[in-house]
Amino acid sequence: MSEPAASRLLVRAEGSVGRITLDRPEAINAVDHGMIRGIADALDRWEHHPDIRLVLLDGAGDRGFCAGGDVRTLREQILAGDAEAAMGFFRDEYALNARIAAYPKQIVVFADGVTMGGGIGLAGHASVRVVTERSRLAMPETRIGFTPDVGGSWLLAHAPGRIGEYLALTGRTMDAADAIYAGFADHLVPADRLDDVRHALVTRADPDTPTEITMLFDETPEPSRLASARGWIDDAFAAETVADVIVRLRARPEADARATADELETQAPTALTVTLAAVRSARGVPGLRAALAQEYALVEWFGRTQPDLVEGIRAQLVDKDRSPRWRPATLAEVPAGTAAQALSFAPTVPLWS
Repeated sequence: MSEPAASRLLVRAEGSVGRITLDRPEAINAVDHGMIRGIADALDRWEHHPDIRLVLLDGAGDRGFCAGGDVRTLREQILAGDAEAAMGFFRDEYALNARIAAYPKQIVVFADGVTMGGGIGLAGHASVRVVTERSRLAMPETRIGFTPDVGGSWLLAHAPGRIGEYLALTGRTMDAADAIYAGFADHLVPADRLDDVRHALVTRADPDTPTEITMLFDETPEPSRLASARGWIDDAFAAETVADVIVRLRARPEADARATADELETQAPTALTVTLAAVRSARGVPGLRAALAQEYALVEWFGRTQPDLVEGIRAQLVDKDRSPRWRPATLAEVPAGTAAQALSFAPTVPLWS
C-alpha cells in the first residue's frame, strides 16, 4: 500500500488507517480525473481489507483541502467538442461521491482551509467531517455560469430554512461555524491539533470510533453568522423566482440583504434560475444518488446548450478579468420554462445503469 495510486495522491496505510492525501498543493489540491480514479482504487482495495478499519482523507499544504475540480480542462473539452470525455470525468467523480457516502468503513475528512466545489463532494458526504478555524467552504458554481454539483444540491437542500438557496445562489463562503450549522461539517478542531487527531486515529483503541476520537479534540464553534441572518435569508429566499428574491432583498432593512441583491445581479441569470429550481427539486428526491443523477443531467445540459459555463470559467479562472459576458445578460431575458427544460434534460449516457 506504499505506492501512490496516482501521481497527485499519497496513498498509504498508517496502522489500521488507510490514508489518502491530495498532493497538489500548488493548485490547492484541485482534483483531476486521475486523482478521482486513484481515490476510488484505494477505496476498492481497502473495503474488505482486514487490517484497515477506517479511512482518513486530507490535503497537502496549508492553503486548503481541495479547491474543486479541474474546470479549466472541462472548458477545453467543451470547446473541443469532446463532451464524452467531460461527462466521463463527471460520471467517475459522482460515483466516488456516492461511494464515500455509502462506504462500509468510516471515512474521516479534514476539510482544513479552502474546501470548495469538488472538495465538498469529497468532504461533505463523509462519515466524520472535520473543519478548522482556517476552513472556508463554498459551492461557488453560479459564479462560473454553472450550478452546484457533486451532491452539493443534496446538502444545500437539507440546510436549515432557506440557507441552501442563499448559499447556492450567492456562492458565499462558510467558516467552520457556518459549515457545521448548515450541515456541511460535524466537528471543529484547531488546525494545530489535526496531527493529534491523526495520531489518535492510528493508535487509540479506546474510544474506538472515529467520532469519539475526534470529539476528544473538538471545540465549540462561535455562533454562526448564517444562523443570525436567518430572518432576512428565509424571508427573501423563499420567493418563487430569483427576480422576486432580489425584490425582497431590496425591501429588507439589513445592509447585508441589499448587498446580496447587488451581488445576485452580477451572477449568470441562467445559472441562478436553474440553480434555484435544482435545490428545491433536490428536496424532493429520495437520496444522494438521485440528487447526483439530477446534477449529472444538468451538467450535460449546461455543457451542450449554454455558453455561460465556458465564459464563466474564462472570466474567473483563465483570463481572470472577472468580467463575464453572460448570455442572456439579465434575468428578464431568461426564457420562460428554462428551469423546467434543464431539469427534464435526459443525458446521453445515464449516470446510474
